[in-house]
Amino acid sequence: MSKLSILTSMMILFCAFTAYAQGFETDTVKTSSGDLKITFIGHGTLMFSFDGKTIHVDPVDQMADYKKLPKADIIVITHDHFDHLDMKAIGKLSTPKTLPVISESCAKQVKGGIVMRNGDIKTVAGLKIEAVPAYNIVHMRSPGKPFHPKGVGNGYVITF
Repeated sequence: MSKLSILTSMMILFCAFTAYAQGFETDTVKTSSGDLKITFIGHGTLMFSFDGKTIHVDPVDQMADYKKLPKADIIVITHDHFDHLDMKAIGKLSTPKTLPVISESCAKQVKGGIVMRNGDIKTVAGLKIEAVPAYNIVHMRSPGKPFHPKGVGNGYVITF
């Protein structure tokens, strides 16, 4: 077994153990390129572990003790609401090599992020990421004013 295989196995075991220790639900999906571990942390917050990489989606400090979770290779932020964009959580998960993928509405707060607009497709750390529209058509702040207007937030399709 190569050193890289051992290191990757140890990282995956660490991710699984840490998530289990905090009581998070984790699912594993088999892909043609290996296992994808999906950890539901809460609300819109997820953690993906794949091919030795850790991807955090909308990390929010109230959802987890991020000092106990693996640092991020990629952090994906869907929009600028406080329950999706939390600079404190991003700071705890980031290293100098972390790549933030953000919607345009997040660019003022997350410096140096890879800005994606609805419809953009980019390869980030070897993963294809497509930004798709994420918006409400039912839940409104007031008549005609949705909580999440079309064109502001992103959903992301990540090809593993």
